[in-house]
Amino acid sequence: MKFSVNIVVYFFLSQWLLACSAVAPPAALLKATSVDGDGPRSVYVIGAGDELQVFVWGNPELSVSVPVKPDGTITTPLVEDVIASGKTSTQLARDVEVRLQQYVKSPVVTVTVTRFVGRYSEQIRVIGAATRPVALPYRQNMTLLDVLIAVGGISEFASGNRSSVVREHETGVEKIRVRLDDMLNGGDMSQNMLMQPGDILVIPESLF
Repeated sequence: MKFSVNIVVYFFLSQWLLACSAVAPPAALLKATSVDGDGPRSVYVIGAGDELQVFVWGNPELSVSVPVKPDGTITTPLVEDVIASGKTSTQLARDVEVRLQQYVKSPVVTVTVTRFVGRYSEQIRVIGAATRPVALPYRQNMTLLDVLIAVGGISEFASGNRSSVVREHETGVEKIRVRLDDMLNGGDMSQNMLMQPGDILVIPESLF
């Protein structure tokens, strides 16, 4: 009797393990957890005007907050004029580590962007009858509504439905008409397009 019970237990246990292994192999689990639902995200690239926190582990006297100069370089204690613009924070950290090796044994550096301006060519520019016409740093998945919130909306003299997004391609310049009044006042979110690096939002003034 005891022997038959053991057989039954073994049978159900083996079936349970088989079912678990069929749910998802390790490779599939790794793939599922490593891919974002919105697709791959772009990595932020440092640009002139950004503010960086450079932290050197175990060496607080070498850890500083520095701006990226107009020529794209930064200067930290013991490291002068290292190029930061066009690099990710990880790439810059490795470059600083290499430069520090002649002064510090096995330096470990972390670089964090604390104030974003972004590369000049990727900035989103808002011109015309916006409340605050400015150039904004581009962000992944940035929408037209995000841009309008950042600039405080459109002015009372704006002709929102005559607005356009100017986008440059390798083959030429595209002008995309957007109806801002319909989106802001009528809730038409079909106008809430995704922005791309370098886009220019043009908001004309009303003719009357």
